[in-house]
Amino acid sequence: MSEAQAESTMSAKTLIAVVVATIVGIPLFIYLIIKLATGGLQVDPQGPTMTETAVAARIQPVGESKLDESGPPGSRSGKAVYDAVCASCHAAGLAGAPKFGDTAGWAARLSKGFSSMVNNAIKGINGMPAKGGAADLTDDEVARAVAYMGNAAGGKFTEPAIQGAPAAATDAAAPVADAAAAAPAKVDLAAKGKEIYNSVCMACHAAGVAGAPKVGDKAAWAPRIKGGLDAVVKTAAAGKGAMPPKGGFAGSDEEFRATVEYMVNASK
Repeated sequence: MSEAQAESTMSAKTLIAVVVATIVGIPLFIYLIIKLATGGLQVDPQGPTMTETAVAARIQPVGESKLDESGPPGSRSGKAVYDAVCASCHAAGLAGAPKFGDTAGWAARLSKGFSSMVNNAIKGINGMPAKGGAADLTDDEVARAVAYMGNAAGGKFTEPAIQGAPAAATDAAAPVADAAAAAPAKVDLAAKGKEIYNSVCMACHAAGVAGAPKVGDKAAWAPRIKGGLDAVVKTAAAGKGAMPPKGGFAGSDEEFRATVEYMVNASK
């Protein structure tokens, strides 16, 4: 073989070696860079951070309504209701809610009058559920919250008086009110349970969201209610799966039990 032919053969081998090294080396280089950047991060679907409970905790709403129950029902002021319930949307103007103190944002609503605003707040409007999702609020407490927010945007509303608050001085000779007449009306728990379901529980149980048994689905509820109402109430109060304790309801245990009973009876 001549010297020229030898050099040509060597050059061809060198070229092939360079091409092979390029084909193998570039992907290997990219892989090593990715491993370096991610630290070899891997997702273990069976790991503790991927359980149903852990995932549910991460997708919980940013805020959860918690009312101060230190006073009797119906005694909370407009500011107290706003801070506990309404601020979650109205403080930042989320989901189309008029931002607290935004005169321009509240102008059209104020022009409709106090009664119209209170009625919308009680029944729910657009993206806001009835009573802002806090079914244990009384109508007067909702009205106080509306007055508080409306006045912060230029309204001139008067919050409904809180029953039991110290009254203005009166003539000592004035007759004493009959105690029976002053007693609060007895709550219809069956009706209250349905009301709470419609404003709080329906969001998941009407459509079976996140594994919640649909109300009326006898097959889905059968294994849950076979142990009796007390067992269902206990499980719901503690929370299960993606559902937080008491479904996020902040009212009394008696009202919560009435709500569970309403759903159970509708699913037998």
